[in-house]
Amino acid sequence: MTSFCGSPPLDFSLQLRDAMKPIRKAVFPVAGLGTRFLPATKAMPKEMLPVVDRPIIQHVVDEARQAGIEHFIFVTGRNKGVIQDHFDRQFELEMTLRERQKHADLALLSQDLPEPGTTSFTRQQEPLGLGHAVWCARELVGHEPFALLLPDVLVQHNPSCLAQMIDAARGLSGSPNIIAVEEVPEDRVQMYGVVGIGERDGKLFSINQMVEKPTRAKAPSNLIITGRYILQPEIFSLLASHSRGAGDEIQLTDAMIELAKKQPFYGLKFEGKSFDCGSKIGFLAANVAYALQRDDIAPALRTELKRLLGEK
Repeated sequence: MTSFCGSPPLDFSLQLRDAMKPIRKAVFPVAGLGTRFLPATKAMPKEMLPVVDRPIIQHVVDEARQAGIEHFIFVTGRNKGVIQDHFDRQFELEMTLRERQKHADLALLSQDLPEPGTTSFTRQQEPLGLGHAVWCARELVGHEPFALLLPDVLVQHNPSCLAQMIDAARGLSGSPNIIAVEEVPEDRVQMYGVVGIGERDGKLFSINQMVEKPTRAKAPSNLIITGRYILQPEIFSLLASHSRGAGDEIQLTDAMIELAKKQPFYGLKFEGKSFDCGSKIGFLAANVAYALQRDDIAPALRTELKRLLGEK
């Protein structure tokens, strides 16, 4: 269990001369092996598993794009080339669709395609943890604040979770770090990173403690870290030490705890429903929830769900 106390005091006043730099870049760690979904992920990246008819990673990139992100940085690993292919043009497919007059499908492919020069891919050559994956993006991020989105987590809401975070960041000065948080039942806090609650201002509050997988008795709250971050570039120098933490991996939480001694951290209790697509139940729930938002699918799905549940 790792924690820190004593965050700098909260300052919600907007000071234009010290206003936070805009968030232009987002990092997506997609090098994980996806062992919880074997054998489905033996030859296909877990990030390409579909939620309805879009890969998980496409949903997360959509969230970042809606928030105004301009540069999409993917930290990949071996056997992840299909992710890069997904965000590229497929000329043979486009030609076939054009010949068959599938104009709606062509338009769909076009609207999902990033602009030329807006995607970058780098390799995490060893599975050394989330902190190491973030560190691998250091040269592509440069010296500016950036968003970090974990592709295992989908958040269903409009505006997106990241858009809410960036909007909240506009009201902060200096070099703040922001973490998306949500409530869980107290008997589940030992499964997550948990934050302590400092001074509040609506959904935004200062974080005065971070604890990785605490016992119920030692948890500072029931607010957990949800997989969306806005981080300052100073995090890279802390990750560069390659200090090993839990599981003998380079832990992002450990670096954030160190950074919090020098820079403020804030929590945003976002609006929306999150789904942990790294678990089978979360993945299945996401498919149902996203399908129920689709006018072309929802009526028939509701009928089928009622039939299936009635059979039980």
